[in-house]
Amino acid sequence: MEAVRDALNRPLRDLRISLTDRCNFRCQYCMPKEIFGPGYAFLPFSEVLTAEEILRTVRILQSLGVSKVRLTGGEPLLRRDILSIVEGLSQMNLEEIALTTNGTLLPRLAPALKEKGLTRVTVSLDALDDATFQTINGVGYPVAQVLEAIEAAAKAGLHPVKINAVIQKGVNEHAVLDLAGYFRHTPHVLRFIEYMDVGTTNGWRMEAVVTAKEIFEMIHQKWPLQPLPPRRPGEVARRFRYQDGAGEIGVIASVTQPFCRGCNRLRLSADGQLFLCLFASQGFPLKKLLREGASDEAIRESLRALWQGRDDRYSELRSVMPPKPRPEMHYLGG
Repeated sequence: MEAVRDALNRPLRDLRISLTDRCNFRCQYCMPKEIFGPGYAFLPFSEVLTAEEILRTVRILQSLGVSKVRLTGGEPLLRRDILSIVEGLSQMNLEEIALTTNGTLLPRLAPALKEKGLTRVTVSLDALDDATFQTINGVGYPVAQVLEAIEAAAKAGLHPVKINAVIQKGVNEHAVLDLAGYFRHTPHVLRFIEYMDVGTTNGWRMEAVVTAKEIFEMIHQKWPLQPLPPRRPGEVARRFRYQDGAGEIGVIASVTQPFCRGCNRLRLSADGQLFLCLFASQGFPLKKLLREGASDEAIRESLRALWQGRDDRYSELRSVMPPKPRPEMHYLGG
């Protein structure tokens, strides 16, 4: 079926599903431990969408154009029914079923995830030295175990593995060359992400952003790069290859080089709110329809109208928009 298009003629293609708002890391740019401490009230399990509700939603959205699904969180591998969800998605003939994880549970689950139909995985790793990485993740988790997780995913056939690194000024700028050097000459794809103003608790300020241009220049000066064309419309990472053939990197510049005009993503929170933008201040209450007996057709038409009315482009308008409360990254997913 032809993808439904929004008010700016952007097709609906990608769905990002936050399976849980819980995480076993406390990264400063996402869930700072000073706020998300032992007494923090996460969503009650009764409020979180069930596997059946998630799969029903994907089937409906597939009829409106969704062909790629990414499972996020929180930490999605904390869901006890993660394998059932992946298996259900794999029966829908989607173009891609991907998952973003901190890697802690990946060595144990990677073979089963591949067997159930997961296409590929992205692992978060913001530095290669323990002093920096353990400070960032807030729980003292060692780099070596994340590297083991990446290799476990590759061995299971979830490749190419993508590695995401969020770079913050005064925190981990030195990690740019460390990471680039480590993952050169590997089949993995390293992607650097500008520090974003998602939510309101991470203390974001523009002065802390290491720009995509700065990241590119750091690497290019040591290992010359050349641009690669996007693989598909709406791709968020600007791709580059090393001129010496040592592999590929990507840079996601959502702050300094917004890509709103090509954004084809819809986001589903763990408690069934649909968000038209990563920076939206409120979502559409899908769970209410799911749990009050609405038919698939009624839900489909509601979601069609929702997308057709979409005109969000926060990153392009960031400098002129008044501040508003926004959902946190751990709740909405990346």
